Parts: sequence; C-alpha cells; structure tokens
Amino acid sequence: MAPQTQPAVRPQTHYRKGDIVLFRDAEKFWLGQPGHTFVGRVERSWTNTHNGKLLYDLTELSGSRARAGIDPDYMRPLPPADAMRDIDTAPLSEPDTGAMTPAAVAWLRQHLAPHSSTLPARH
Repeated sequence: MAPQTQPAVRPQTHYRKGDIVLFRDAEKFWLGQPGHTFVGRVERSWTNTHNGKLLYDLTELSGSRARAGIDPDYMRPLPPADAMRDIDTAPLSEPDTGAMTPAAVAWLRQHLAPHSSTLPARH
C-alpha cells in the first residue's frame, strides 16, 4: 500500500483595506496568457452569498484598474518590511553607491539636502 501524502495547507490570511498584495489570475496563468500577476491594494472584503467564501476587491496599482471578487487563495501579502529592506540594509558606509540597490540610492537622493555630503542617520 502506497503512503498517502497530505496536501500542503496554507493558513488563511485575512487582508485589511489598504494592504498591498500580489495577485495571480489562475486561469490566465495556466493558459500562459500575459498579465496574469499584478500588485494590488485591498479596497474591501465581502462574503459570497452562494458559497460563503470570503472575497476581496482590489485596485490594480499599475493602472488603477478595479478588480472585484478576488479569491484570497491566489493572493499573497507584500509586507512593508520587504519593500523597505533594501533601504534599511543599504551599505551607507560604502563610498560607492553602486553597492546599493537603485531604490536605496533614490531614497537617499530624495532625503539628502541638494548640496549636503552627509547621509541621514540610520534608525
């Protein structure tokens, strides 16, 4: 008798209005169609009256397009800490900005005085 394998169970994540998420349109993905994955902002959650499943309405951030009835099984959170890690870990002691990611360099340029040669203090 072959051993039975347990399916991978992912804990249910509940999203709040304003959360940034990654969404994948499963049909487009499996059919190899373009535009199957996008970054979105949660606008609201609601329960489908036919099956009782919690669904979400998102705004696709790349074009401000509204997307309704999104299944959370195809959503993943994009935590702020991940988005800011490159800035938080930028090698500020390095004289060569080539060692930093473009996002870290852009942040530094925005936060430095136009003629200042000092870097902002790390918190």
